[in-house]
Amino acid sequence: MNRNLFLVALSLFIWGIGEGLFIYFQPLYLQEWGSDPLMIGGIYSAMGIAMALAQIPSGYFSDRFGSRSFMLSTWVLGTIATWIMAIAWSLPTFVIGVVLYGLTGFVVAPMNSYITSVRGNMSIGRAITLCSGLFNLGAVVGPVTGGFIADKFGFKIIYTFAGVLFLISTIIIFLTAKKTEPHHADQVSGQPKGIFTNYRFLAFLILTAITMFAVYLPQPLTPNFLQNQQQLSRTTIGILGAMGSLGNAVAMLVFGNLNAFTGFIIGQVWVLIFTAIYLKGNSAIWFGLGYFFMGGYRLCRSMVLAVSRSLVHPGQTGMAFGMIETANSVAVITAPILAGVLYNKAPYSMYSVSGWLITAVILFNLLILYTIQRKKNAKHESAY
Repeated sequence: MNRNLFLVALSLFIWGIGEGLFIYFQPLYLQEWGSDPLMIGGIYSAMGIAMALAQIPSGYFSDRFGSRSFMLSTWVLGTIATWIMAIAWSLPTFVIGVVLYGLTGFVVAPMNSYITSVRGNMSIGRAITLCSGLFNLGAVVGPVTGGFIADKFGFKIIYTFAGVLFLISTIIIFLTAKKTEPHHADQVSGQPKGIFTNYRFLAFLILTAITMFAVYLPQPLTPNFLQNQQQLSRTTIGILGAMGSLGNAVAMLVFGNLNAFTGFIIGQVWVLIFTAIYLKGNSAIWFGLGYFFMGGYRLCRSMVLAVSRSLVHPGQTGMAFGMIETANSVAVITAPILAGVLYNKAPYSMYSVSGWLITAVILFNLLILYTIQRKKNAKHESAY
């Protein structure tokens, strides 16, 4: 493994531990501050807006001025945001930290652009899913520890622990090389420049937004569902969160070598299984298994990057990744609002509505995959 890729992966592993300490408990802490489901959904949407606004500019400037500097600035911002949440004395202050942490989503485009450039002999999909998989392996540790600490001492202290881990992660990421040579496979490309006239890519962008909305919908208020409807303790919810992170890691590391579109479909099927289990499950064991299959969401996010990279010129990688992450952010903005409405009406409806949406999206994506394959076969036959 390339030294720079190793440092990014190690830094992400430690960051995963820190984020895992609090991320699954965020809705519960907001509830403790006095937020209702609709307000929590609105706060998550505000995070999504912050992410969406940052993605395309960060991708564009990373293409122009280099991806590493933007990557480093995100680590610093995330650390500051976490310390704001740790010392927050009121709900508005805490929400400022939450939204600032949401802004760290702009790391995805420059970071994955950097990973792509230092991937060595790995495929793009393998390099991205490897780093994401190690992040999620770290996140397996966090929720169990965070749940135990929250049960004993409350939610506030877990943000302090996370802040310390983020400082360590930030030091490591600053050790990466300032300049990297362009990857040999990116020296020649059959894709023309002009991303806004690349209709195949723009069509895939729309498809990404629809798909990610469907697979994200059941997630934001699941911790509230587990605490309020299933009466599970914070420690138990933390263990379930660890199962979710384990599912993320397994999905990334096992399916990372697959064809990107195939991995994209498998990720959707996994989230569909998650919704089915939460509709029928009646014990912590079943809910843990459901959380494991929620790992399909992360697999989808990584695979859409690999698919999109094949549709654009290498010189526009950052811009393309930024636009893809903006499409992902549209889901993060809109899905929590609908989730809050559904939760207030009937908590189980979050999972039934999501299940039908995901089923429809899978069938639509399979139809597109079949159409693409037919065109390839026809083109191949016409060549003879």
